[in-house]
Amino acid sequence: MKHVKSVLMLFVVVMLFASCNTKKSDKDLAIYQCPMKCEGDKTYNEKGSCPVCKMDLMPIEVNDSKELDEDGISDESIFNLTSKWNTEEGEIIQLEELKGKTLVMVMIYTTCKAACPRLVADMRNIETKIPKNNIENLRFVLVSIDPETDTPTRLKEFAKENLMDGEQWVFLQGTENGVREFANVLAVKYKQISPMDFSHSNIISVFNAKGELMHQQEGLGVDNKETVKAIIDLTNK
Repeated sequence: MKHVKSVLMLFVVVMLFASCNTKKSDKDLAIYQCPMKCEGDKTYNEKGSCPVCKMDLMPIEVNDSKELDEDGISDESIFNLTSKWNTEEGEIIQLEELKGKTLVMVMIYTTCKAACPRLVADMRNIETKIPKNNIENLRFVLVSIDPETDTPTRLKEFAKENLMDGEQWVFLQGTENGVREFANVLAVKYKQISPMDFSHSNIISVFNAKGELMHQQEGLGVDNKETVKAIIDLTNK
């Protein structure tokens, strides 16, 4: 009898030990990748060597989810920017006040005679391809890179001149520092080349309702099929 009990106790101990070893924590679950990325972004669940260059696979960090703050904003959101902006209606806002809407954003200046009119035309063309039911979940935002000239009054005039004074259109005038910071987020480069002229990137950016960049369209008069699709997909949610 004692022998049977001893065997049973040993069996239980072995099973508990095995169970503890199989329940690894998330920290123990590593992902490995070739340091030279011979196979692109391919990863492995176990240590080993690259089948191409034979170097040892290295553990990499994998973020399964974005860190959210108490307001549900990820560290990749433009709503983290604290700069203040004047709208064409004379209101003072922060970008976070646009939260909850899909945002289609572009940087222009109203005295531009070359690229900006085409960017504006591109924005209006995109709008015409969005179903009316989706428009209420959408804002087209035009940010001036010439805050000295583009006052709220001037932006309001520009909106009316270009038939862009509906609720879905928002024009923003910021400080020089605020505009520069925002341009860096969008990867838009601009430079003043004369008292009235700027050279600048021609990029239309699409952000989801949480302020995270989802799509960019670069160039003038380009095929906007993918941009329209991205907007419709986001505003259908």
